[in-house]
Amino acid sequence: MPMYDYLVVGSGLFGSVFAHEMNKNGIKVMVIDKRDHIGGNVFTEEISNINVHKYGAHIFHTNNKDVWDYIRQFAEFNRYTNSPIAVFRDELYNLPFNMNTFYQMWGVKTPDEARKIIDSQRKEANIKNPKNLEEQAINLVGKDIYEKLVKEYTEKQWGKKCTELPSFIIKRLPVRFTFDNNYFNDKYQGIPIGGYTKIIEKLLTGIEVELNTDYFDNREKWENIAGKVIFTGMIDQYFDYCFGELEYRSLKFEHKVHDAQNYQGNAVINYTDSDVPYTRTIEHKHFEGTQTEKTVVTTEYPMPWKKGREAYYPVNDEKNMEILKKYEDLSENRENVIFGGRLGRYRYYDMWETIDEALKLVEKELNNKK
Repeated sequence: MPMYDYLVVGSGLFGSVFAHEMNKNGIKVMVIDKRDHIGGNVFTEEISNINVHKYGAHIFHTNNKDVWDYIRQFAEFNRYTNSPIAVFRDELYNLPFNMNTFYQMWGVKTPDEARKIIDSQRKEANIKNPKNLEEQAINLVGKDIYEKLVKEYTEKQWGKKCTELPSFIIKRLPVRFTFDNNYFNDKYQGIPIGGYTKIIEKLLTGIEVELNTDYFDNREKWENIAGKVIFTGMIDQYFDYCFGELEYRSLKFEHKVHDAQNYQGNAVINYTDSDVPYTRTIEHKHFEGTQTEKTVVTTEYPMPWKKGREAYYPVNDEKNMEILKKYEDLSENRENVIFGGRLGRYRYYDMWETIDEALKLVEKELNNKK
């Protein structure tokens, strides 16, 4: 007989929420993770008394009150509002695109003035059916905003020309004709005081966890240790890339401690021109308003994914979705394996969506046991 009801591969938000809820219902669960820490990409580590988001900025935001209430069982959240700054060469702009941005770009002071400029540029471009990301963006926000704040940043992020990227990648771009720098429209947002790792620790309390443990190093053992496997790694890797590799983007993070109380004046600064090789810098102390004599700044570099590198987000274009469909069809024949999370489902989930999907799976599995 298997030793556990469920083996959860990966201790990120999806795996940890699922494991917690099943354990709470008296179901025996084990969690393994190939990294040397729990938490997946939401892992935070204390450096110089600052909670550092080791895998990029994670700002919790949602309109789903059930998910918001759920996650706040495990930590108190502050009222942090994401208001990033964009740097294009020597120019500074507020994000998202709003009246502050338009004043900085054109010197306009009223919504009517800004609308007229954007409408004029859209009309001049005369794009009826956008065929690629470039045409879609110009059709949404005009040429000036596209060229300074979208084009080169997007090309760095995706590693492809905007003319080579499908239009559906940016179905919309947020444009506000108010002086509002709040990046997210969501009703609920904030940062957990003390960092995300404390949330994961509470979720996994009382559950057996093995770190530095790669599922693929001893696949036969892990496939037989539990009745079912919850797999949150890459779905194509699980099937030995039998239909080919799905495309992902990877990231490199450089963390540096500075002898300064305040290094850049904002938590997140995006660098939107191609002259700068990184996409953004993150000064973590601003997330929680930490008062220290030092500060930690992370520089984030986009990279192509290849075997051996971490996959951070999927490239959901038509070619990859066709490959994914083949893997999903194959997965339906595996009754004892369930794929979840961003990599397991090959979806660009926000944190709230990851939690919501995990809770839905819990409900489904518990109903199956009745």
